[in-house]
Amino acid sequence: MLAASVHANVADTSVKTAEYAVNNYHQAQIHTLANLVSFPTVNKDGIETPDNPDFIGFKQLLKMKAAQLGLDYQDEGHTVLIGLGKQAQKVTVVTHGDVQPADPKKWQKSPFHLDSTTEPGKLIARGTEDDKGPIATALYAMKAIKDQGVELNNRIELMIYLAEESDWEPLKAFMKSYEQPKYAITIDASYPVVVAEKGWSLVEPTFRGESARTGVYVSELTGGAFKSQIPEDASVIVHNAPAALIEQLQAQAESLSEVKVSFTPQTQGVKVTVKGISAHSSEPEAGVNAIAHLAQLFSGVNLEANADGQAVTFINQLIGTGLYGQQFGEIAYSHEFMGPMTVAPTLLTRQGNDIVLSVNLRRPVGKQAQLLKQQINQAIDNWQQTNQVTLHNVEVELGEPMLLDNAPHAQKLLDIFKHYTNDQSASFVSIGGGTNAKLFDNAVSFGPSMPGKKYTGHSEHEYITVDQLELNLRMYTAMMIELGNM
Repeated sequence: MLAASVHANVADTSVKTAEYAVNNYHQAQIHTLANLVSFPTVNKDGIETPDNPDFIGFKQLLKMKAAQLGLDYQDEGHTVLIGLGKQAQKVTVVTHGDVQPADPKKWQKSPFHLDSTTEPGKLIARGTEDDKGPIATALYAMKAIKDQGVELNNRIELMIYLAEESDWEPLKAFMKSYEQPKYAITIDASYPVVVAEKGWSLVEPTFRGESARTGVYVSELTGGAFKSQIPEDASVIVHNAPAALIEQLQAQAESLSEVKVSFTPQTQGVKVTVKGISAHSSEPEAGVNAIAHLAQLFSGVNLEANADGQAVTFINQLIGTGLYGQQFGEIAYSHEFMGPMTVAPTLLTRQGNDIVLSVNLRRPVGKQAQLLKQQINQAIDNWQQTNQVTLHNVEVELGEPMLLDNAPHAQKLLDIFKHYTNDQSASFVSIGGGTNAKLFDNAVSFGPSMPGKKYTGHSEHEYITVDQLELNLRMYTAMMIELGNM
């Protein structure tokens, strides 16, 4: 494991150039961020990223900005490269320009308009933290270095991938011909310096079954927006429920203090709606899971085993409202540095009469994928036998975690963070998220989220503060110079 130095060591040239960047380009990076977020770069099924008009416009803006700033530009289809210098070796700064969907009803202004007035000091829009804020900052860090004529031993290359949130295959293909850089840094995660990432994983059971409609049953079960977001909305309609059961559900709802629950009479039945708090699914503790809490309301209720009822019972019995999979057979485990595996139901998708439940896992090192998969399947088999249910299908996808024992530039990044924050106790960290760092040799992550702060990317209230953008400009400018001369 990497050891953390207690002394910060940042060159005078880096400090002076970083100050120049802030004095000359802080407002410019905010203006550029406003332009970047105006493109709703959400990948859509059936449209290849390079053919999507929103991405075409986004790339045209990047090409124009590169030309304005005196940087070179390459369009490689799914990937854009913007560079400073012609040196043989390079430092690659890795970002992405695609974003997750956003529900306009949940934003004070359009999620694709930079809102700087609703909450003064915050820049609110989809992509401000993940990853368009970091892109704008990186562009002006490069511009400041160019302005000041700082000589570097290594080329600085900003890589902007356009399908990070949905499809890594084009980038994997691109990396087969892309020469590995001398140093790689993603700016798509957290400070101080991320040297470990959990593996993004997914368990997706498909429930199938019709209701006899003679007993208590549920229908129209919905919840979640996408697989990597802790869902803030979930609802279901309960049918044939006697008054005593509705009173029981209402009493149970009052005990769930973290969510808001409403009961609305329908022509047939009562609609139960749960409002939680969205968050990035790599940090389930930062949100309140509406799907899990909706299922919790029906704990102990004997529901008919249609697809909706099966899903509610499955969530209740195998997941619950916990975050770490303790109810899910023997799958739970933890690593002393990376922490516990997290388990979160994130999305309910209806396919005809079937329901697919997406359960997002973030797994650390410490348990082999084969064993974990066996334990997942065993827990699901046991659940089916206990409930006399046969699932239509179960998909299990287990991503590999990353834990670096040696990254030659990690200490320098930690020095920069300590210098600018005066946090001498700062050290290397692990995150639940998974970035494109996994596709590089010894890549680490450096920001933009500060330790102890909620990461707002993937939430319905994504923002970056004006102060944070300024701090990032200082640190990214220093980073490029320090690594550019290593």
